[in-house]
Amino acid sequence: MKCAIMQPTYLPWLGYFDLIRNVDKFVIYDHVQFEKQSWQQRNRIRNKEGELMLTMAVKHEKGLERRVKDVKIDYSRSIPAKHLNSIKHSYARSKNFSDIFPELENIYQKNTEFLLDLNIELINLGMKYLSISKDFIFSSEMDVQGQKVEGIIDVCKKLGADKYLSPVGSKLYIDENNIFPEHNIELSYQDFTHPVYNQVNFKDFISHLSFIDYLFNVDLDEVKKFGNLKPENHHV
Repeated sequence: MKCAIMQPTYLPWLGYFDLIRNVDKFVIYDHVQFEKQSWQQRNRIRNKEGELMLTMAVKHEKGLERRVKDVKIDYSRSIPAKHLNSIKHSYARSKNFSDIFPELENIYQKNTEFLLDLNIELINLGMKYLSISKDFIFSSEMDVQGQKVEGIIDVCKKLGADKYLSPVGSKLYIDENNIFPEHNIELSYQDFTHPVYNQVNFKDFISHLSFIDYLFNVDLDEVKKFGNLKPENHHV
């Protein structure tokens, strides 16, 4: 059984969903410390200048090391509403605007208290359109022991996973302390090729944007095929 582990990302890129679709169990790593100005609270969309970074405002609590699951959204500067407005201006002329935007609007207007809940709602929206069906497991409910590689090993053991699929970005610290063979867990790295498509009325293509860029711009019948692609071969 193969598993993957990722922190909950704000408006994640397509590779996040590729990781989900290629494993049997997907763990949301929400018990670890929140990292400011990370992908946990920010991501990029397309606009007329090229790209725009959207960073969700969160509340700061002095003297506390906050876990990902405990971070609250700061509504005092109306950032969620501003993000929604930026998305509207960027994609109003896209082919799927009338389908996608109302659903995004509904999510943002719920005014969820915690960033984790907003991120999960957005990820679920992506999974719906990409035809990916999978339940999440939250690390905060698993009593994970150890940090970094040791924590990953502990999660795999608790799930009964004998295979672990890692994002390429984790390769450096995993290779420094690769103890997977000692625990009879097969390690492989994600091998995802980002699709190229027409972005609204722009001639040049910008890759690795939020998944919503793909949803707005690609025919929805084609979007639905994403989750039905054959599992990829991965680099070991």
